[in-house]
Amino acid sequence: MFKKTVLDNGIPVVMEQIRNVRSVSLGIWVKVGSRNEPPHKSGISHFLEHMFFKGTKKRTAKDIAIDIDSLGGDLNAFTSKEGTTFYVKVLDEYLERGVELLSDVFLRSTFPEGEVGKEKGVIIEEINMVEDTPDDYVHDIFSSSVWGSEGLGQTVLGNRKTVKSLGRDDLVEHIRKYYGTADTVVACAGNFDADALLEMLKKSLGRLRRGSAPDIGEPSVFNPQIQVVGRDLSEVHICLGIKGIAQSSPDRYALLLLNAVLGGGLSSRLFQEIREKRGLVYSVYSFLSSYIDTGLWGVYAGTGRKNVNTVIEKTIEELFGLHRTISETELQRAKDQLKGNLVLGLESTSRRMQSLATQLIYYGKYFSPAEIIRAIDAVSLKEARELAHRLTTEDGMALTVYGPFEQRSLKASLPQP
Repeated sequence: MFKKTVLDNGIPVVMEQIRNVRSVSLGIWVKVGSRNEPPHKSGISHFLEHMFFKGTKKRTAKDIAIDIDSLGGDLNAFTSKEGTTFYVKVLDEYLERGVELLSDVFLRSTFPEGEVGKEKGVIIEEINMVEDTPDDYVHDIFSSSVWGSEGLGQTVLGNRKTVKSLGRDDLVEHIRKYYGTADTVVACAGNFDADALLEMLKKSLGRLRRGSAPDIGEPSVFNPQIQVVGRDLSEVHICLGIKGIAQSSPDRYALLLLNAVLGGGLSSRLFQEIREKRGLVYSVYSFLSSYIDTGLWGVYAGTGRKNVNTVIEKTIEELFGLHRTISETELQRAKDQLKGNLVLGLESTSRRMQSLATQLIYYGKYFSPAEIIRAIDAVSLKEARELAHRLTTEDGMALTVYGPFEQRSLKASLPQP
């Protein structure tokens, strides 16, 4: 059962009660991420996410760890391009203790000066780890190439220079500016009593009175260009893509289906054509990144140096020919795949909590699983083909190649509008 309400201070709360489970997932979503950061403070949202767990007015960092472990639960956070989320997942009988712990971390963290310096080292090691994982790092390079050096082009982690420059005053100022009632959403899913939960939230988050000054910056412009970044690796990593759609676009279900057909599973065109039929890659897949005002439809592949041009050519052939060749059978298989993923996801209170928050933030309303399934089923072959044609002819294509490869060896030509 879905319910939406608003605390007295204006924070919206969305809840879904699920009686046949024993867990509860509660999340606090703040609508600020890496795209909101000025370049000289790139990575501050992620840095702050770490620092929230370094101690509160009543708990040390070790106390926080002991308390969540004693509940057998999960207390964590994550940062994205457009948001920072803090959440707790516990057994239903421990909900009150879980809410108190999450609220203490979110509202009363002290950000000890001594911990700031130590955490810089931790985050720099995290940056090192990503850069040593080329199939992850190529996505950061690709994003920066597509969106530029600011806004959506900035990495969530920031860079070594900006991380080293951040101090406690910067963190406190970031909270003062963004962590207020106008930027905060609460979502909860699982087995709980709605009235009891609201009373808990009124006593904690209901006391938040900070203002906020949200600023998403200028709309990001898609930049179709080729970028080759040489590095001594055992494999060449490729990202290519075209401009996608915003998160709230009415075409979102059609694009989800197109993505499933192109590279969203083992039966997808890219997997079957490039891996299974030709044996050119171990990993190949397509992906969607959608934001409040724009999006990206991309493909990743990892291959040997001698196969780079063939992989790129075959990927372009599949992506840009999809509007002509997608069949009713493929579309129906993609529908069945998406509906199956949706139903399986409903078994996770964490996934349902995340869905509730995403719908409120991007759509301003709730779509039930039955409504989503109907919307998926309603997509026609004609609509899918028209969307594929529009997306592949409007803004051109971007390509990033990362690994033991040189620009002069690139033979594939990029389709441009």
